[in-house]
Amino acid sequence: MSQQIRNFCIIAHIDHGKSTLADRMLEITETIRKGEKEQVLDRMDLEQERWITIKLTPARMQWKWHELNLIDTPWHVDFQYEVSRSLAAVEGVILLVDASQGIQAQTLSVLYQAIDQWLDIIPVLNKIDLPAANPERVWKELEHLIGIDSDQIIAVSGKTGQNVEQVLDAIIERIDAPDVFNERNQQKFRTKQMLHTQEPDSLQTKQKLTRALIFDSVFDQYKWVVSYIKVLSWSIQKDTPLRLVYSQNSIKPVEVGHFSPDYVADKTISAGQIGYIVTWEKSVRDAQIGDTIIGNYTYRKQPGEEDKLKTRVVPWFKKTKPYVFAGIYPIDSSDYDKLKDSLEKLSLNDSSIEYSMEDSKALWFGFRCGFLGMLHMDIIKERLYREYDLDTIFTIPTVVYLVKSKQLNIDSIKTGKNIADLFTSGLYLQLCTILGIPKEEYTNLSEGQFIEKYSEQLRPRLVVTSWSDMIEQWMAEEIYEPIADVEIVGPEEFAGNIMELCQEYRWTLQHMDYMDQNRVVWRYTLPMWEIIVDFYDRLKSSTKGYATMNYEFKEYRMDDMTKLDIFINNERVEALSWIVHTDKAYQHGRSICEKLKELIPKHMFSIPIQAGIWNKMIARETISAMRKDVIAKCYGWDVSRKRKLLQKQKEWKKKMKALGSVNVPSDVFMKMVQR
Repeated sequence: MSQQIRNFCIIAHIDHGKSTLADRMLEITETIRKGEKEQVLDRMDLEQERWITIKLTPARMQWKWHELNLIDTPWHVDFQYEVSRSLAAVEGVILLVDASQGIQAQTLSVLYQAIDQWLDIIPVLNKIDLPAANPERVWKELEHLIGIDSDQIIAVSGKTGQNVEQVLDAIIERIDAPDVFNERNQQKFRTKQMLHTQEPDSLQTKQKLTRALIFDSVFDQYKWVVSYIKVLSWSIQKDTPLRLVYSQNSIKPVEVGHFSPDYVADKTISAGQIGYIVTWEKSVRDAQIGDTIIGNYTYRKQPGEEDKLKTRVVPWFKKTKPYVFAGIYPIDSSDYDKLKDSLEKLSLNDSSIEYSMEDSKALWFGFRCGFLGMLHMDIIKERLYREYDLDTIFTIPTVVYLVKSKQLNIDSIKTGKNIADLFTSGLYLQLCTILGIPKEEYTNLSEGQFIEKYSEQLRPRLVVTSWSDMIEQWMAEEIYEPIADVEIVGPEEFAGNIMELCQEYRWTLQHMDYMDQNRVVWRYTLPMWEIIVDFYDRLKSSTKGYATMNYEFKEYRMDDMTKLDIFINNERVEALSWIVHTDKAYQHGRSICEKLKELIPKHMFSIPIQAGIWNKMIARETISAMRKDVIAKCYGWDVSRKRKLLQKQKEWKKKMKALGSVNVPSDVFMKMVQR
């Protein structure tokens, strides 16, 4: 059966026709009726409206007596997590390139990941029916990039269905069956221990062991937690006792099946197939994404049993941690409980969301939430409004900083919370790189042993996800910020604009390559905070929309950073605090004060707006008070009477300034992000 199975996904940049090609495949294989619906695999309203893929979606097709399992994946850099999960579950990919636009940055990034995992690659040119299409130029780019003959590139039109059948035939011919792929590339699905012992299917040599990867989990209101799985060995049936390695949870699926593209129940899911199991759990955390399922195995609670199981986990699966954090607050403070319930429900279907409670003097009670990027944050804000009828305030986003404190009497250090945060966030691995701790130490030692051995080095380290949590400057000995590798693809004519823009964002040019006579690839390292906010928008503006970019976290690097506080009416507003490079502090503080002066409406009293580094003010603007002509009725009166009225008004405004509060509109926090 495994010989007739092919598992693949489509990788492409935005608007290269990935969802349209998937629709034609489903129609040609008669999985869906022709013309039934566009973007069949994009289930969410936001996906349909914005013409983007947010959530991966599998679908099974039948073509020439073969079973084809497609996983539709998102394109945007914020959803790299979804892409990595798709690549972990397949043996081949379709590299889809627009014949009029050519290869883009996001395409290159995902292509490198596919090559690293030994996946079979089928290059396909789409939109050949467009008048602006230039297949010859794109063929040369693909030949230069992948090193394949142009004869192997398939030119199609996803809109009309031209040559799509050739793509389906190529999937059968060029992508290996799961068992053949596993034999040729044993490193993808087997750990080093399995390769060393040559026992791929069993803990004991005579026992057939079921192994499967959970590459996604969703919450269904009728089925509860449904896990999307790729079976690597043996099979899974209904009511089969299964053991989850990482969560150490035991389950019995009440239903198994495949996607067509809706749920279709089956009797069994065999080795090599992609399908789903209804776990009957109430939380996605009980069936975590990336976990390995073990079946046909009698678990015994004895020392070393869990370690033995962990030698059978599926490698090459990257779990992404959020690097962008922002505060979420309800506009109406009475909606706090509603916001809490809404975030809990959202996290059931989007495991990449992390949130914890926080409070603010200006915004009262809310949550500190982690996102994969700015688009991801925007999607969550829109879903809160549409699905849960919640008007929310999102504070200025920030990244995660690593700080070394000179003082050890901070509450989080005394309670040990800082060390717990290091392991929860996964940043202890970055800290090991910074401190020069050998990789063998944190791979071979348990968490408790590691903390005990390196307690002195770990103790003064803090994880800062909110600018308001940053310690005083005199207490901070070192501040590390996340650095990203950025890849920009664009026309040579805009080279000056691109390099000038990157210079504003503290760039470091690594190297640049020419893809052809007109298109260049620039590779930079940039601080992640500089690129998550508005870098992409400014890049598009400066290149008339032709340049594309992709970024990936690289490392943490120490720099001369400082906290910039904002004071409105002599009160510090933590939600508007920033962490900036010291060299740019004055310029940044001045621009913030000027922008706030435009955004905050006038009150009945004057409002001072100040930017300060700790206790030193470096910039100031003043919003003048709304004025009422109190002497308008004094026509012909004595001047002393007019002075008395003006003095009375002055004293009243002084009292208002002392007692009144400043109303900061909710959209100010997001508008402050734009440069």
